[in-house]
Amino acid sequence: MEREKERMLAGEAYDPADPEITADRRRARDRCRRYNDTAPTETDRRERLLGELFGEVRGDATVMPPVRCDYGYNVGVGDGFFANYGCVFLDAAPIAFGGNCLLGPGVHVYTATHPIDPDERAAGREFGEPVTVGDDVWIGGRAVITPGVEIGDGAVVAAGAVVVDDVPARTVVGGNPAEAIREIDGE
Repeated sequence: MEREKERMLAGEAYDPADPEITADRRRARDRCRRYNDTAPTETDRRERLLGELFGEVRGDATVMPPVRCDYGYNVGVGDGFFANYGCVFLDAAPIAFGGNCLLGPGVHVYTATHPIDPDERAAGREFGEPVTVGDDVWIGGRAVITPGVEIGDGAVVAAGAVVVDDVPARTVVGGNPAEAIREIDGE
């Protein structure tokens, strides 16, 4: 019999009340709490705790407390990653950030989702769809990135945008739902 965590990691419907998955969420909450309780001068401790919280930290990354996530181990960040205060990562599926990504305050990235059918939803199962963010992306404050979205290299997501569709490289999007505002001129 397939374990629920294996189903979750495979992007299949899973039971979020499963004891192993519940323990993983508790562990992530504890790691977030420890990270969020650090002083600004505790840079070495923050680096160590962030490495324990996130699944992958490639190079130098800065995350301003508080930060929240469901599991942490499904979050990967590239070199030069910066997340401002109050970011939330619901990482039932992978969330991958490229290098030099900048997140404004209160950015939310969701991979967890639920069935549309109310009877299926009432059964309590959920699933996740990965989110991928390319290199050199800037996501403005209070933006929301929804499950399954891919954001191309060099894109900009305006503050407050709700991104429900993929964002092409070097494109500025904004609004709810987010729409292309303009392309970013090349070199």
